[in-house]
Amino acid sequence: VQLQASGGGLVQAGGSLRLSCAASGSIFRFNTVGWYRQGPGKQRELVATITGGGETNYANSVKGRFTISKDNAKNTVYLQMNSLKPEDTAVYYCNVRIGVSVYWGQGTLVTVSS
Repeated sequence: VQLQASGGGLVQAGGSLRLSCAASGSIFRFNTVGWYRQGPGKQRELVATITGGGETNYANSVKGRFTISKDNAKNTVYLQMNSLKPEDTAVYYCNVRIGVSVYWGQGTLVTVSS
């Protein structure tokens, strides 16, 4: 299983970015995918998840600002991030849980300037 995260960059506070997580196969249709982030000097934390059936869950810190979605035909999960804040600065990672195994993509850096 290979995951490729992309879409990070530098944005001003209040701006938007869309992250993408592309999989090497049709694995998102039946498995839960998550976006996590790790800010400078912080532990990795959950941002959002989406199940195979499309149910979503968000960290309180991003509710109302971030939206996780997926396109099963494109084997891609997205994280739309709006109203970005400097505290959203982090390396963002996607993962997928298949059975008892968890697979991670490489991170993509999001930097929000004030």
